[in-house]
Amino acid sequence: MEPGLADVFARYAADELFDEIEEIGIRDGGNLTVEGYEFAPSFSIWTTIEECLNPPLIYEKDRGWYTTEPFSEPEVFDFPDGIGPVECVNVEHEEVVLVPRWIPARRVTFKYGLGEEFIGALKTLHAIGVDRTDPVEVRTGDGTVEVSPRDVVAAVLPDPAGLGERMHGKTCAGTWVKGVKDGRPREVYLYHVVDNQWTMREYGSQAVVWQTAVNPVIALELLAEGVWKGTGVLGPEAFEPRPFLDLLVAYGSPWGMREQ
Repeated sequence: MEPGLADVFARYAADELFDEIEEIGIRDGGNLTVEGYEFAPSFSIWTTIEECLNPPLIYEKDRGWYTTEPFSEPEVFDFPDGIGPVECVNVEHEEVVLVPRWIPARRVTFKYGLGEEFIGALKTLHAIGVDRTDPVEVRTGDGTVEVSPRDVVAAVLPDPAGLGERMHGKTCAGTWVKGVKDGRPREVYLYHVVDNQWTMREYGSQAVVWQTAVNPVIALELLAEGVWKGTGVLGPEAFEPRPFLDLLVAYGSPWGMREQ
């Protein structure tokens, strides 16, 4: 999903919706809940820790790329399809590196709606050192073993791929763009919402897993057919966006656009 469809949205906005772009902001949020667990990440805890506790990147045209504190610049973003307002914070993610290389924008950010409890849990993991990857010695009945603290965290948490039956709600990922079109200010939010009940019923996969998987499937199809082609290392924002968006609709999971 990201980097992926969010980058495609950014390219689509630059090609068809704006003459000049002030800011591109990836904004993710949802109202997913997991029965029976107080803390159950919907994707890999390794990825969660890496993204959320690393210093987030921000791009500004006059300054270049720079980092800020984890969970900085909180803002309330109103997500579509009944999800509603969610507080989002800066999180380290690749779009901030990729998008400015191809799309002229004065500022690029990535913010994720984590929630106070989720942020608190991550801060606690960091405070007690169990987000570390370097092995530590642990005593056992037979002596000592070396284990990575983060592997222990992953071992005691539920497998995200198996949470589907306990999950309820929707997840939304998208790209907010602010700029000028035909001399007038414009803001849009291009988004993709997935309902966990739908993905479980149709595919037997929870929403976050399915939303992640469908995008490389579409990209591979475009590459195989020669619709997307090029030389070197190219991100999704380097390609024509419309064929990707059309295939997403054909796969039964349409995208949306909201004027802000």
